[in-house]
Amino acid sequence: MSPIPTISDVEAAAERLSDYAIQTPVLESERVNDQLGCRLLIKAENLQRTGSFKFRGAFNMISGLAEEERSNGVVAFSSGNHAQGVAAAAKILGIKASIVMPADAPQIKIDNTRGDGADVVLYNRTDGNRVAIAEEIIAKTGAILIPPYNAHEIMVGQGTLGLEFFQQNKEMGASLDYLLGPCSGGGMIGGSAIVFSDRSPATEVYAVEPVGYDDTTLSLAKGERVQIKPGTPSFCDALLLETPGEITFAVNKELLAGGLVVSQAETAEAMKTAFQEYKIVVEPGGAVALAAALSGKIKVRGSKIGVICTGGNVDAATFKDVLDGKYD
Repeated sequence: MSPIPTISDVEAAAERLSDYAIQTPVLESERVNDQLGCRLLIKAENLQRTGSFKFRGAFNMISGLAEEERSNGVVAFSSGNHAQGVAAAAKILGIKASIVMPADAPQIKIDNTRGDGADVVLYNRTDGNRVAIAEEIIAKTGAILIPPYNAHEIMVGQGTLGLEFFQQNKEMGASLDYLLGPCSGGGMIGGSAIVFSDRSPATEVYAVEPVGYDDTTLSLAKGERVQIKPGTPSFCDALLLETPGEITFAVNKELLAGGLVVSQAETAEAMKTAFQEYKIVVEPGGAVALAAALSGKIKVRGSKIGVICTGGNVDAATFKDVLDGKYD
């Protein structure tokens, strides 16, 4: 594989995933379009296997392991969506999986990861070291690390979402002016940017992050990786990262138009809109790109905007609080 993944790498990953990943739908609301004066298309990846896009990257990487590598199992660290993706992919392929997860991860994500047969190791997010715990497991078992974003195989697997979205947009007669996607480590938005830079270079691709965790936005503005000091409370558990991935940022600094930042209230409003207008349940981290579009972080009126809703794994209590206006 080349230093910077190519569209051919994404297409190869799409072939490997063709019998396993769900082709998630693209949703549109005439009422929202009229209110915003644009055409807004939502890629509902919350309906993907395991409830998020993470299955794509995990399966692509694990399925490419040699038989000898598979025999010792795989290990991953994740707040939940990557955990579930790795657990599901390992179950399909008959491989043992150990997942290191923060104890404060949404219970639905912990339960679903265990439900797919993975051995879940919990740690305290404030003073624990998930990397050290994973390395200890690797030293004992010889398991292969499946990183959440900072690997070519992960990025191109996640990029199959972008390839699928582009093809669906084409069939719908929509050439996007903007593509917005949630960003944590940058693998999904980077993989999608590889696709759109090849197939639709006029489309401006933006990473979207929550307030207080805008490491990619700051890094893009500076032209180099920036490490933030987290501390701002956020319910976007899937996006709480301190610095972009080295491999992913190498792609994103070349291909992204920039980064956008949304508040918790804007994210909650997007979750309500997704539920009321598009009839889907989206988790906080999965709703930030929709929040950016609805709150006008880019030129909305007269535009064709593609929004990726990356996941739907939200605890019922949190979702109820959103609908009840707790985060307004």
